[in-house]
Amino acid sequence: MTFPVSFEFFPPKTPEGAAKLRVARRALYTAKPEFCSVTYGAGGSTQDGTFGTVAEILEEGVRAASHFSCIGATRATVREQLARLKSMGVKQLVALRGDLPSGYGTGGEFTYASDLVAFIRAETGSDFRIEVACYPEIHPQARSADADLQAFAAKVRAGADSAITQYFYNSDSYFRFVEDAKRAGADIPVVPGVMPITSSTQLLRFSDACGAEIPRWIRLRLQGYGDDSASIRAFGLDVVTQLCERLRTGGAPGLHFYTMNQSAATLEICRRLPL
Repeated sequence: MTFPVSFEFFPPKTPEGAAKLRVARRALYTAKPEFCSVTYGAGGSTQDGTFGTVAEILEEGVRAASHFSCIGATRATVREQLARLKSMGVKQLVALRGDLPSGYGTGGEFTYASDLVAFIRAETGSDFRIEVACYPEIHPQARSADADLQAFAAKVRAGADSAITQYFYNSDSYFRFVEDAKRAGADIPVVPGVMPITSSTQLLRFSDACGAEIPRWIRLRLQGYGDDSASIRAFGLDVVTQLCERLRTGGAPGLHFYTMNQSAATLEICRRLPL
């Protein structure tokens, strides 16, 4: 039996980006992913691009999961979008609170992702498999570690089937989170999110924004390589492959790769692992 992997993409903004993503997807399909997910911009700002990319993936014969955020949304708009996704043949969602776009203000009828999960379940029953997000290193906006854990447990009680984590590079944080979640009654599969390291500046920028911790030894090694992209790539492949192997042997139910619409690093990690 193969070890499950899945891949995340973001909707491209240009025809050139769409063409490059099609090439990347074809390469990544050789790893036989369980599904591919497509992100959803703040306030649903990329909705058409998200749904369009999801439709392409389905047409390519691969299971597709649409990200679905609720901040700024109403029950009527969510109901309409769920019907559209169902008519497309989508059977899996990644349900998120999401962010408001800059200058959007406030509003909408949902406050938390758990509200969205409960609404989807009430509206559609078991039509969709619902994935939710979780944060082994604690959501950057959480009041405390316990508050963050309780927010996750609320999503599970609302009807989430499984979870995908924010990326991390400390496997202990993942295993501790899984145990804490079980004790809190949130006993669903928790799939680690994996971010390949291909660019130090990009990684540091993303991590500072989303609250993912870069261990000091990794940060210093990356800084020491400067602009030596080949060394950064080689180091990143070693570090992330070792992380994935620890997660796999430690009992993680799968691996979800944040591909950044690129295929090379993710494919090489999959090749190195006994998946």
